[in-house]
Amino acid sequence: MTIERKHVGQRMSQAVIHNGTVYLAGQVGETNASVTKQTQDILQKIEKLLAEAGSDKTKILQAVIWLDDMTHFAEMNAVWDAWVPEGHAPARACGEATLASPELQVEIIVTAAV
Repeated sequence: MTIERKHVGQRMSQAVIHNGTVYLAGQVGETNASVTKQTQDILQKIEKLLAEAGSDKTKILQAVIWLDDMTHFAEMNAVWDAWVPEGHAPARACGEATLASPELQVEIIVTAAV
């Protein structure tokens, strides 16, 4: 059994690859930015991490999205919907949560096939 970890820190790895699947840590964007900008930043980070793992956004299996306030749902979805390739929408959940810092409004976690 091989487990490959990328961008390993003391607390977590940004990506873990096992058995043809890549698991990404929750990604956040630039603090004190708009929901649109934070979502764009996050999706760029996700694309980069997936590429490092030998995957891409067409292979995302599941996404979990946390918003600090569900009033941001439409603004985040406008960015998300433009980013997800047609015909490749993953299973997805979106909920409201208190995020690690009050300056953060969006956090996205994805799991993808390699």
